[in-house]
Amino acid sequence: MKFEKQDSGSYLLDVKGYVCPHPQIYTKKALEKVASGDVIEVQFDNPSSGESISTMCDNMGNDIIEQNQEGGRFSWRIQKA
Repeated sequence: MKFEKQDSGSYLLDVKGYVCPHPQIYTKKALEKVASGDVIEVQFDNPSSGESISTMCDNMGNDIIEQNQEGGRFSWRIQKA
């Protein structure tokens, strides 16, 4: 797991190699650390994690503003509400 600031208001969370529920838990913790309006790019490779991350974002009011998939790797950009 890697969480790092990329730029002002922009972060990267790399949870590739982790299985549920860890990507969703790490995403939730990362969102708790950033300010409203900040964007976290979450990179993961467990397809079932997408469903739990999406549900969590809906429940917390955060927006998934971009979803990319390349092979078995996913990259989602989430903006904190």
